[in-house]
Amino acid sequence: MTLVSEPAATSAPVTLTVSDGVALIGLSRPEQGNAIDLPMARALRDTAAEVDSLSEVGAVVLFGHGAQFCVGGDLREFAAARAPGEFIAELAGTAHEALLGLRALTVPLVSAVHGACAGGGIGFALAADIVLAERTSRFLVAYTAAGLSPDCGVSWQLTRRLGPAVAGDLILTNRPLNGEEAARLGLVSRAVEPGTAYEEALRLARSLADGPREALTRSRRLIHSAAITPLEQHLQHEAESITALIQTLDGSEGVAAFLAKRRPNFTRPHRGVRTS
Repeated sequence: MTLVSEPAATSAPVTLTVSDGVALIGLSRPEQGNAIDLPMARALRDTAAEVDSLSEVGAVVLFGHGAQFCVGGDLREFAAARAPGEFIAELAGTAHEALLGLRALTVPLVSAVHGACAGGGIGFALAADIVLAERTSRFLVAYTAAGLSPDCGVSWQLTRRLGPAVAGDLILTNRPLNGEEAARLGLVSRAVEPGTAYEEALRLARSLADGPREALTRSRRLIHSAAITPLEQHLQHEAESITALIQTLDGSEGVAAFLAKRRPNFTRPHRGVRTS
């Protein structure tokens, strides 16, 4: 099966293409480096909710149109706001709704990072289950350089992924990381070659979309809850999950295929093609 080429940017701040079980969500303000403004935050929030309602979608890719993934908040809009406090409160609140919507997806989310990934863009990228970053991509927290503090879950994600010492270094000093360094530290899942993040993310999403839907959903829940759940309770959740899955068609098919040393034929809902 051939891969779908990267969808073209449009006048909408976020694009959505659904093809063969994969939803492609594109940040689409390429001339502004995909800087986050209020229309983009609203569109990303609404797009995440729309994708979660599509039964044919088995995996999602988040990417940025143009030369950058996302340079963070649109500081020109910050400066132009008549009531900066009210504006930032609305923007941050809406962007946070979008992030929570991405995290709440019932199917795996893969982000494809290239170029600059700064400020709130880091939060968007790290909302994914699997983060692919081109080796030459550049991560920069950037908030304190503008006299601000992190939003979009950046301080939460960096501290959980890297620990307070490394998170403090990156947040307080704005030390940049390239994709290779980010992968070595554990900030992202994998570093990939320049110019390949979108293609590799789509290939991975296609593979996930062909997988056992309920098993992936339940596994994501276990991963998300592991850090905040006591071991005894988490073990109970694991037992309940695997017990439920062995009684599904995909569970019995997966075990049978493994024993027969053949490729499993997991259930695949009808998958259409659409763009918006």
